[in-house]
Amino acid sequence: MAIKVVAKNRKAYFEYFLLEHFEAGISLLGSEIKSIRAGQVSLSESYIRIDGGKEAWLVNAHIAPYELANRFNHDPLRERRLLLNKREIKTLWDAVRQKGVTVIPVQMYLKDGLAKVEIASAKGKKLYDKRDAIAKREAERETSRREKVR
Repeated sequence: MAIKVVAKNRKAYFEYFLLEHFEAGISLLGSEIKSIRAGQVSLSESYIRIDGGKEAWLVNAHIAPYELANRFNHDPLRERRLLLNKREIKTLWDAVRQKGVTVIPVQMYLKDGLAKVEIASAKGKKLYDKRDAIAKREAERETSRREKVR
């Protein structure tokens, strides 16, 4: 299975505690898959909307218009349907109804030629949690610098 990561949502790891991960397919137009293969995707401001436990949608994911598809191009910020099992959608719907839990895309990748999105239910971090993450990261950088010098 050849997996090529196209886009990562780096803010997701910093802003949220990721609870449960799922892999979802995406319903795309022809020019969108070409843009994804070219790596012209941004997940930074996107999130997942679940309609009453029936369907899941990827909202605000920016897939740049494909230059060579001039007339038949797509809207870069359109909502895209996610392809999940009923059981997975039900699990996500139950998680969203809890206080402070949301569903966000973590990364988009190509798996065997198909575009997939890794999504996760997430709980927002408080400011002090973010400070702890920054302090740990700085400590790791400092130790790696010391090891490089030796």
